[in-house]
Amino acid sequence: MAKQWTLASAEALFPDVRERTARAVVKTDALVAQRDELPVDSVERAAVEEEIEAELSRWMREMEALGLDIAGIWHVDFDTGSGYLCWKWPEERLAYFHTREDGFAGRTPIQ
Repeated sequence: MAKQWTLASAEALFPDVRERTARAVVKTDALVAQRDELPVDSVERAAVEEEIEAELSRWMREMEALGLDIAGIWHVDFDTGSGYLCWKWPEERLAYFHTREDGFAGRTPIQ
């Protein structure tokens, strides 16, 4: 069964989520810059692409281990049971909610 979050419990965990995501973004951005300097069909480029995939997978596993739903790259949802508290990098705080039906496009500010 998925963890259900209250606004208070999600806000308590949020600084850790943002910090972990920030570290992963910095590392991934550096790898992408490194990859983009390499020839397209090179073995070296393929190796860096594998590192990028590994970093993304590591971040996703960390977020899932915290009880979050992965909604996309650097985008997580805190399931409240009736919808989701929604956060996407680089937002500074947990500030949006969306229903299951409306998804990210229908997110509204938390009152």
